[in-house]
Amino acid sequence: MIQAAITGERQVAFHEMPDPKAKADWAVVKVRASALCTEYKLWMAGQSQAVIGHEGVGEVVEVAERGPVSVGDRVVVLPQFSCGRCHLCMSGDYIYCEDSHDFAAVNGSMSGAGTFAHYTLKPAWLLPRVPEDVSYAQATMAIDGIGASFGGFEAIGVNSQDTVLVTGLGPVGLGAVVNARFRNARVIGVEPAPWRANRALEMGAEAVLDPNDPDILQRIRSLTEGRGVDCAVDCSGRVPAERLCIDATRRRGRVAFVGECRDELTITISTDMIRKGLTVVGSWLYNMGDYTKVMKVIRQSPLIDQLISHQLPMSQLQTGFGLLAKGEAAKIVVDPWA
Repeated sequence: MIQAAITGERQVAFHEMPDPKAKADWAVVKVRASALCTEYKLWMAGQSQAVIGHEGVGEVVEVAERGPVSVGDRVVVLPQFSCGRCHLCMSGDYIYCEDSHDFAAVNGSMSGAGTFAHYTLKPAWLLPRVPEDVSYAQATMAIDGIGASFGGFEAIGVNSQDTVLVTGLGPVGLGAVVNARFRNARVIGVEPAPWRANRALEMGAEAVLDPNDPDILQRIRSLTEGRGVDCAVDCSGRVPAERLCIDATRRRGRVAFVGECRDELTITISTDMIRKGLTVVGSWLYNMGDYTKVMKVIRQSPLIDQLISHQLPMSQLQTGFGLLAKGEAAKIVVDPWA
């Protein structure tokens, strides 16, 4: 089979690899579509990666034993290789598992570990079915397109009475706009890239502000009768945006951090938390019990096809990375077989 890899700065290669084989409760999936995430940052930095892709959807083509999936099932390939036995996995919070499988030890190699490939190998319990009326491309949105922010929206209880601030309108942030509009919430976005800002407005954001505007906090207050937003969801993973979420949210409001960030954010407990009465959560994807809710958004939202801005053959993966690097795309989906 063919498997993609990042081999250097702005370089993608396609390697012949042995097909993965089903074993025990692990099933082989023929990848029909896979969405791009932040792999482009590794591509830009020249950080070689032999395995890339974690937002795949496809068809089960081989099982080793009877289990939750059968050959022919259309499935979402959920990320990670969670153990399936710990209390987190058993409660549906598999994404936080602390005892994940060593893929190479299970498979004997890294062939099939990623979804920018013809085939992938996955524990069968991490392969929820795709409804028949959902296309493969649309189903990829169940991972980071819609799913990344969905867990945050659930955690802070966003509803139709809320004004939501979404900072960072890249692919995940635009997915947050979809989630917010599906709940009939009002959306204020923050984004410097013109293409992304315009796409958010097309998708129903009431306003999109420039994070470099020194008066941005006052502009948010002017849009919210001086109170601040009810909820804020950061999808940028940037400290200034995280700080803005804290400052722009009203007293007794709710904040969810979704964008990955390894830099330090300073929070003063008394003034930022206690005296404001904020609820602040971190969220990484969603509980498996909410998968049907995520699929409901995908099936019923009129914005899903706007969230998918490009569909490309996998051979044009480098083109997709370039579009994301320039801030000129929402979710990009590739077909490994095209």
